[in-house]
Amino acid sequence: MEATQLECIQRRALYATAVLLLWTGAGCGPAQEDSSAPEPGTTAQEMVTLNGLAFNGLAFNGLAFNGLAFNGLAFNSLSTEAFTAWFDSDPAMTDMLMKYIVACAVPAGQSRTYTHGGTDYTWHGWLGLAPDWASGTPATLAEQQIISACLAAHGNKYGQRVLISILGRNARGQPIPTFSWEHDSFPEREACFFGNLFTGEGVYVGNDRGRLNERESTARACALSTSTEAARDACPPLVHAGSCQGACKKDPTNTWYVSCDYNGITYQPLTTRMRGEDIYRCGDGVCQFTESCGTGRTYDSCRLDCGRCG
Repeated sequence: MEATQLECIQRRALYATAVLLLWTGAGCGPAQEDSSAPEPGTTAQEMVTLNGLAFNGLAFNGLAFNGLAFNGLAFNSLSTEAFTAWFDSDPAMTDMLMKYIVACAVPAGQSRTYTHGGTDYTWHGWLGLAPDWASGTPATLAEQQIISACLAAHGNKYGQRVLISILGRNARGQPIPTFSWEHDSFPEREACFFGNLFTGEGVYVGNDRGRLNERESTARACALSTSTEAARDACPPLVHAGSCQGACKKDPTNTWYVSCDYNGITYQPLTTRMRGEDIYRCGDGVCQFTESCGTGRTYDSCRLDCGRCG
């Protein structure tokens, strides 16, 4: 599907839910994280069905915290001393993190507002993966795991916003609905994400396809890289766990993963897919920010796209 077609479909859906996503430019390619955009995720609608298309862009240092210091996402849960202390630890970072937490946990059409120091912070729901936690009760184990996976899936090494397809189930075991055309529009398998940030167990990523070749690079560098060593060091505190096939079990349709076992613990994961154009190739005529000048034909020495250095 053309980028402009996808944009039009999503704009109509966003207007229908009274949520406006701020696009940069006419296409749907990577763009810098915009702090004015209230929602990090894009959950489009086909008729009345929500699906898991989402923009990622969460800085990974936002995942480096020792559990979540609040027991629910109801409005009154955001007025406790514990939440205030957690928010005050780094307001800019926690504001950004709350955008993604609420987008992952709370259904579309709902929002959460927190007033602090004379400033109103409003975060919009989107995927609705943790309905009980969103209603104000303590997060169940399934909700802890699925929100942790969702935050990890939204992380981006470069702070870029790239459209991805998120597949899996919510904490109640209900599949995230998908568009009929989604598999064809997001043909590149990417990763499985799992873990538990609530308990300090950490978050993990596995690659769902082979390694990139030496001519390829991507803004989604946490799962896909040219070597195992590069993947291990790509996105701390996200830990690379090898291949999804080695750690996880697929659903009956063989499309996404239903569980992942790691360090003796079984996690509920999320699976991601990418558009083909978000895997860059030296020689495609565009010097991408992941590519470098040089004399070769590899992504880190791409004379064809970036010219010679100096």
